[in-house]
Amino acid sequence: MPGAIDAGAVEAAAAAVADREQLRQAAVKFALLADPGRLAVLVAVRAADAIPVSDLALACGMNPPAVSQVLRLLRASGVVRATREGRIVRYTLCDAAVVRLLDDAVRARG
Repeated sequence: MPGAIDAGAVEAAAAAVADREQLRQAAVKFALLADPGRLAVLVAVRAADAIPVSDLALACGMNPPAVSQVLRLLRASGVVRATREGRIVRYTLCDAAVVRLLDDAVRARG
């Protein structure tokens, strides 16, 4: 690569960012995690596996309408799934990439 100090490094770096759609999708996932309230809800859902809104609100120290709003966004983004059990709706994570990000973040915390 003309003008490059390390042509191999430039080629590797260029290949890593070549798929712009993949980068856009990753940025959307990271944006979901960037808000402390959404992150708290995601971490709590990950820890509980399947949990209703009212219990999530208690666990996160948030009010139920705020948790419902977060869950609406996460459902629309395909990150969580709702399962009805009679009158109870439980939420679970259904996006493997977000699960991996959360697991990595928890491991990094130590």
